[in-house]
Amino acid sequence: MNQTSNPVALPEHLRVFVSAGASGIGRAIAEAFADNGARVWVCDVWEDALSTIQAERPDWQASHCDVSCEPEVAALFSAIREAWGGLDVLVNNAGIAGPTAEVEAIAPNEWRRTVDVNLNGQFYCAHHGVPLLRGSGHASMICISSVAGRLGYARRTPYAATKWAVVGLMKSLAIELGPEGIRVNAILPGFVEGPRFRGVISARAESLGTTYEAVEQGYLEKVSLRRMVTEEDVANTALYLCSPLGRSISGQALSVCGNVETL
Repeated sequence: MNQTSNPVALPEHLRVFVSAGASGIGRAIAEAFADNGARVWVCDVWEDALSTIQAERPDWQASHCDVSCEPEVAALFSAIREAWGGLDVLVNNAGIAGPTAEVEAIAPNEWRRTVDVNLNGQFYCAHHGVPLLRGSGHASMICISSVAGRLGYARRTPYAATKWAVVGLMKSLAIELGPEGIRVNAILPGFVEGPRFRGVISARAESLGTTYEAVEQGYLEKVSLRRMVTEEDVANTALYLCSPLGRSISGQALSVCGNVETL
């Protein structure tokens, strides 16, 4: 492999799609790629966030899309094909926290909604996105899972089940697509600083009948580094996987979590 002055530099004019890319981890990933010269297309269901993206990053493409709705996903990737002719990086990021409750208290519709977004959404994006990745010399798919995709998670059964399933989806696609030069990996974030995880802590505190502070401290005590990670930590891992340094990495579930020991 030829050495360059910056081996982490991305290939030029990379075409990158990030689902749920208008806020949170998705936006951090999109920003990281854009700041390194990539063309970026994000989708989201949150109209306010999309409006913010369109105002702050007019150089991006931004579309409304509910990834749990297959026709919407099909239309989105059709638009990407028409505009770009193909795709180099597909970041399957969209997901929801799902309910926090004991299994008998989880409503079946809450279970189905979590599966629809967290698992079916990733399948729909892969189903319609992989044909666009074919022909790219730098094709890569990144599936965002969670440390809950390697650990059991009491009172978060729908979330954990879908995040385990995402790892299985990734492993299978890595085997299936590897001969075509398409790499597939998963990133498993831990406790990520930001409003979404604050919401998770609040819901768990209410479920357990305790305080926010007690739940937060309990989470930190389960992390070997005793701190949360940032959205930028996750984004930097995505960049690494799509850089020349990640050229031989596929089929891997990479935890970015400070070593979460248990949930």
